[in-house]
Amino acid sequence: MAFAALIWGLMSPVCKFVVLGGQVNAVSLASFRLAGATILFWIVSLFFPTEAIEKSDKKQIFFAALFGIILNQMAFTVGVGYTSPADAAIITTITPIFTMILSALLLHEHITGKKSMGVLLSFLGAIILISNSHHASSAPGDNNLLGNLLCLGSQCCVAIYFVKFKSLMARYTPITLMKWMFLYATLTCLPFTFTELTNIPYASVPWQTWLGVFYVVGFATFISYICLAFAQGRLRPTAVSMYNYTQPIIATCIAILWGMDRFSWLKLLSILLIFLGVFLANSSTLSAKTFSRN
Repeated sequence: MAFAALIWGLMSPVCKFVVLGGQVNAVSLASFRLAGATILFWIVSLFFPTEAIEKSDKKQIFFAALFGIILNQMAFTVGVGYTSPADAAIITTITPIFTMILSALLLHEHITGKKSMGVLLSFLGAIILISNSHHASSAPGDNNLLGNLLCLGSQCCVAIYFVKFKSLMARYTPITLMKWMFLYATLTCLPFTFTELTNIPYASVPWQTWLGVFYVVGFATFISYICLAFAQGRLRPTAVSMYNYTQPIIATCIAILWGMDRFSWLKLLSILLIFLGVFLANSSTLSAKTFSRN
């Protein structure tokens, strides 16, 4: 999970770099993520024993793909295209809050007063960040408010994925799950995004852009989702989501170095509130058993 979080931290500025090039828009980049990862997972699966999927699990796998890949990846990749990489990464830190709430509702985990205070602080930080979106420095074509809301929505979806489908992740190997989930996701989305893909001027796309696309597909999707599936079957949902904390640090540093974002005191306040809220919400669960195998 630490390795996956490191990869995802760099993904936000890389996605922004690709979209700013002008040849590949956010929807096309998201489509490349789905189709490219599908091809890679199916190729790799040829070197592993074939696992039979229980009939009762096929529907579960489709809905896992819906929340964990389609809604999550499409919303986040398109959202980064509209907002700053730092804002997108900061919003990912609120995932543990959504995960905690869903764990309480679906898994009946106890919510203490400290956890409730953490939820309030984290939501306050997210509200400050999103409400300040129209003041943020923007690239041409940016819509920071829309982008931040899309990124927030993607985190709601991934929280559902962490909690609802934990048992499914433990029943099959990561390669088996990912090859079917990404295939379902690609077949569902491609009819709606095919026109965008055909409009790309492939001959004029610079190699730097293709390198960014390769990173998003090969590392931020293929390798990171293998890590995620492996960890999801062995860690509690809240523990899995906690690794998101590293993403804004990496993304913000890279975005500032690449001139995609700038420091602001309100952004710092948002980060502090979200981190403090997540710390309070999870401090009672940060024990050895949180990270143990179930």
